Amino acid sequence: MRVPGATERLRFREMGEGDLDAMAGLLGDARVMTYYPAPKTREGAAAWIAWNRRNYDTHGFGLWIVETREGEFVGDCGLTVQEVAGSPAVEVGYHVRPALQGRGYATEAAAACLEFAKDHMSADRVVAIIHPQNRASERVAEKIGMTRLTDEGSGDARRIVLGVTLHRP
Repeated sequence: MRVPGATERLRFREMGEGDLDAMAGLLGDARVMTYYPAPKTREGAAAWIAWNRRNYDTHGFGLWIVETREGEFVGDCGLTVQEVAGSPAVEVGYHVRPALQGRGYATEAAAACLEFAKDHMSADRVVAIIHPQNRASERVAEKIGMTRLTDEGSGDARRIVLGVTLHRP
């Protein structure tokens, strides 16, 4: 299994069952999950890990564990297949522990995932699907070169979609 290459401060690896405590803490934190319907339970975090394991097997990518180069758990970041305007699209997603937010880790990790997509995937574009009130996540997407493509849904189901074309040599 390939994972994005290490960055100046971060490294990536596949999620596994041994990550349940860390992922339950991350996905169970109300601050991290502000723009989701609800924080995930421990069972929900286990299902999240299982979903990513299936994504690795099916697609060759998924959300990966992100750690500092010293091994401190930062969060998760990676690529998943999501539906946008009725068609499948490759999305970059990221979650960072609240204590580590605001340090540029999400931007650094998301940029590495874009490079991974460019080098190892046939997708022409990567998107980010973001709750319209999640300005911090939108800023991360903009910093990695994404621009607003569309708004989808209405009311509580409204979301914005940003994207970037993968330029290939």
